[in-house]
Amino acid sequence: MTVVVLLAAGRGVRMRSERPKVLHEAAGRPLLDRALDTALAVAGSAAQVVVVVSNDGDAVASHVKAAYPGVRVARQNPPRGTGDAVRVAALAFGKAKSVVVLSGDVPLLAAETVKGLLAALAKDKKAAVAVLTARLQDPTGYGRIVRDKKRAFVRIKEEKDASEKERAIGEINTGTYAFDRAFLEKTLSLLTSKNSQNELYLTDVLSLARKAGRRVVFVEGDAASALGVNSRADLAVVERILRDRKASEAMRAGTTILRPETVTLDETVVLEADTVLEPFVTLLGKTRIGTGTVIGQGTVVKDSVFGKNVTVRPYCVIESAVVGDGAVVGPFARLREGTDLAEGVHVGNFVETKKAVLKKGVKANHLTYLGDTEIGERTNVGAGVITCNYDGFAKHRTTIGKDVFVGSDSQLVAPITIGDGAIIAAGTTVTEDVPRDALALAREPQKNLPEGGAKYRERKKQR
Repeated sequence: MTVVVLLAAGRGVRMRSERPKVLHEAAGRPLLDRALDTALAVAGSAAQVVVVVSNDGDAVASHVKAAYPGVRVARQNPPRGTGDAVRVAALAFGKAKSVVVLSGDVPLLAAETVKGLLAALAKDKKAAVAVLTARLQDPTGYGRIVRDKKRAFVRIKEEKDASEKERAIGEINTGTYAFDRAFLEKTLSLLTSKNSQNELYLTDVLSLARKAGRRVVFVEGDAASALGVNSRADLAVVERILRDRKASEAMRAGTTILRPETVTLDETVVLEADTVLEPFVTLLGKTRIGTGTVIGQGTVVKDSVFGKNVTVRPYCVIESAVVGDGAVVGPFARLREGTDLAEGVHVGNFVETKKAVLKKGVKANHLTYLGDTEIGERTNVGAGVITCNYDGFAKHRTTIGKDVFVGSDSQLVAPITIGDGAIIAAGTTVTEDVPRDALALAREPQKNLPEGGAKYRERKKQR
């Protein structure tokens, strides 16, 4: 049995943020969640995972409780380094054979890599700990692996305590360990804070293992597995890697991405085969795109579900919406939360919808606002139509039947119901229900004044 300790008590000062570092997101998910997924895959049970937070880490603790029920939380008060953090979690070790230590701000570490570390520990009967290392061109900020002339381990030197020669070492400590549980428990009490940070370093356990005649095993991983997030620049690097991976995965699965370096995809997005993404498309959250759908340039979609063969023309913004098979949206359309477009619906340029249900075949192609409304099949909504859903105090619904024609520049003042087959004349302000098959017309009588135009212009010239 393996217990996984996930360190998440760091303050992230260089992030310059009130939000805890591990709750910052990359590719649509908190850094901590990625580390927790790895921890769960290694431990096999939420009960075998312990997240260590600082005494003021309520936000992190609450997030863990909500997103990963069953995972335990331990508080470090006050934070006194990585060794102290693992000591705080020691009550959860039980009779586990091994203890894995991960960092909550290292989001690219794969579970397979950690399992390889455990395998290396188990293979060497004299080993007290297995350490994941990596070689970086720029190792700034990381502890260095110091070896002797025979390449045997001597110590791990934290950068702030390292000499100039030690800082030149390219092999770094990734902060990922697999310990023999019995040795770790016995050694944690021997740690001291005699260093520049006045902290208890977990890395000192390795030196103590060497002194005790136990072996320290090293497994070299890829550079990405070592990438920790300590600044906004680090976060941007991780974000780019994750999004590149997602785009490559989507293309392998049958999505065409034009200029993939410009497209932004959250990891939680699902793309079915034969979808096409034009340049500068952004798909976020729990978005799902059906087969044969084409999404036009510059479009942003979040938490929405598209059916098959949908066409989204350029520069639309779509959030928390459902778009049915064969629907056509845009260009420059905005579908807000609660929008539900059925099969074959057309929503055109500069049309905005909110909590709007448009049934099969509805068309609203130009310059229209449809809010808090339900529209029946095959109804045509003309240019410049507004559902007036807000009276200054509350929202009200508009219900429009099937086969209705709503003329251009009409205002429908909710709450109101328009019956099937009704016709609303252009320019009409509708304030009362319209019966089935009726014609609604509300205009001031037109007046034409002979020579009135010429006289008006003359007055303007004189002024």
